[in-house]
Amino acid sequence: MKTPICLIVPPSGFLADERVFPSLGLAKVAAMLKKSEQYDIAFLDLSGISNYQEIVAYYTAYHNPSYFGITCTTPQFPYVEKIIAVIRSLCNAKIIIGGPHATGIISAYKKNTNDRVIPHYLSLLRSCDAVVAGDGELSIFKALESDSPHVIDGDDMESSFFLQRGTLERYPFPDREFFDLRSYHYRIDNVESTSLVNQLGCPYPCAFCGLRNSPSFRTIRTRSSEHVIAEMEHIHQTYNYRGFFFFDDEANISPTFVDHLKNIIALQERLGVNFRLRAFIKSNLFTEEQAKAMYEAGFRNILVGFESGSEKILDNIQKKATVEQNSRCVEIAKQYGLKTKFLMSIGHAGESQETIRETEEWLIKMQPDDLDCTIISVYPATPYYNQSTFSKEKEAWKYQARNGDVLYSDDINFSSDESYYKGIPGEYTSHVFTEALTRGEIVKIRDELENTVRAKMNIPFPVIQPSQNYEASMGMLPGYIYKSSAMSN
Repeated sequence: MKTPICLIVPPSGFLADERVFPSLGLAKVAAMLKKSEQYDIAFLDLSGISNYQEIVAYYTAYHNPSYFGITCTTPQFPYVEKIIAVIRSLCNAKIIIGGPHATGIISAYKKNTNDRVIPHYLSLLRSCDAVVAGDGELSIFKALESDSPHVIDGDDMESSFFLQRGTLERYPFPDREFFDLRSYHYRIDNVESTSLVNQLGCPYPCAFCGLRNSPSFRTIRTRSSEHVIAEMEHIHQTYNYRGFFFFDDEANISPTFVDHLKNIIALQERLGVNFRLRAFIKSNLFTEEQAKAMYEAGFRNILVGFESGSEKILDNIQKKATVEQNSRCVEIAKQYGLKTKFLMSIGHAGESQETIRETEEWLIKMQPDDLDCTIISVYPATPYYNQSTFSKEKEAWKYQARNGDVLYSDDINFSSDESYYKGIPGEYTSHVFTEALTRGEIVKIRDELENTVRAKMNIPFPVIQPSQNYEASMGMLPGYIYKSSAMSN
């Protein structure tokens, strides 16, 4: 008899639209569990569900599984705490937490550079019976053992749970059968699209970037082009998608990127279709050769984390890209017919009215096709977090850049406070401040910057998709919320 386990994707109520891309990390764990043939896997996808606690209670009361596995980013953790409280009130199942939040907390705790993470580490451990840090494909089986340690560390390069370079082809594709993919909506050049990952990791040391100090997020681990092509063909033939968002940290980091694009072009010729593609691009690595091949492969737009139009801020955040390189990236994209979404952030060390003015002037000069402008959130396992010291004078944590500029950040309660980096425009809260800008000024200046640039460039605001409230009846949950491997057996 197979062991019942329920995997949960928690809500992300801080986003303008929660049902854009499915959680591929949890889908990879589901694929490994399914391959073992030892588990009956239920999958609760609570993205965009307002009454998620009722859904969890309803499922738990009817099915009473032995295990729950929950993925979690840091801003999702308050939702996860509420989900766990419901589960604990109804059954004695073993609860396992994995994903970026668990990985960041464990990574920061292992370094323990400033004791800042200790209460959050203890809070995480109190929440669940097992924590999986880093790669989950192999760690999950250890977590499911009755005598498993409280922390299973797949974020250690020496661990047998760490997916080593050159081994990614050994593991199955994310099992998308557990999602109602058509309830997700994302279009590239008006073509219905979904996401996939070519490679893991980014080696750049950006001070603000999530999990830069985590080996599983810092180490580049590539799949062969042939393996990625096989997944693209599988998705196209199984689900009839011809739009793909490559969710790599930076797609053009690989020196074989152009060769991979040529293989994608060949796949389309063989299938007799035209793909539409989108990806994150590292500006200082972007070349005309890449842009030309990208357009031929089906790219019509790209996303670039320019972050700032101020040379000082780019240096302070260790972006390893200059304003000149960023401008050149935009020019190349325009030359080859690629629209560019500018990903900008404010609230960095040394941020001031002057650096924001430089950013606004640069944006208007470069004429973005689309824009995100966010306020920095300081997460565990980032340099901003790990390299901070407590300032009694400011009653906040202080990070100091190499030139002496500083960033102050609040030590928020991850269990109850939603600290998010990308959220709904106009609804931001700042948990950071600088010597020149207060928390409130950062919020005000962010809103003004985005409103001004969107108005001048005629860029519409994203459409807000409200969460939905669903009722279950007769022991059933809607298919876009609940899937089970037993249904297909």
